[in-house]
Amino acid sequence: MTSFAQLPHRNTEFTFVDVPVSDPRVRPLLRELGDEYSARYGRDAHTELSRYPDEEFTAPHGGVLLLLLERGEPVAGGAFRRYDDATAELKRIWTHSAHRRRGLARRVVAELERVAGARGYRRVYLTTGPRQPEARGLYLATGYTPLFDTDADPETIGPLPFEKHLGTPQDLPSPPDAPPPPHPRKVSRP
Repeated sequence: MTSFAQLPHRNTEFTFVDVPVSDPRVRPLLRELGDEYSARYGRDAHTELSRYPDEEFTAPHGGVLLLLLERGEPVAGGAFRRYDDATAELKRIWTHSAHRRRGLARRVVAELERVAGARGYRRVYLTTGPRQPEARGLYLATGYTPLFDTDADPETIGPLPFEKHLGTPQDLPSPPDAPPPPHPRKVSRP
């Protein structure tokens, strides 16, 4: 993997910062994601957010946790962890409840893809829950390939897997030890 030393990335209003999970600015992300998952799935989902060790979202372990700050305040964020040597797995994509419908999640996903590519990943993989139609729509709208039957009732599928290849098909190596992605039974585009 290549090192990545360009964070923070700035524009006039927004700043991306690479932070550890322990950074106090991450608390709203973890709290809101946990509350939302719990409301949608009817159980305490805060434990889902602690399923992976915090270290997996740091550069030495092949990951990152980014916050998108607007005038210094966290308004969106997301992370990836190493899935395999060629694949980054997106996790914890979040937009603050007071800042939705502004395209911030698209910015976060695009920045995560950029960082993953800069670190040598050639593929991005993720799953989202069947009761998260906004997330499903985000990934379809940003060029992710669904690895499930899009005509099936999402509740019958469980976690909805997606993938996206970074780069062109000619320069995408096949990792020798990577398991093949699940094959969709039927893929149709909305």
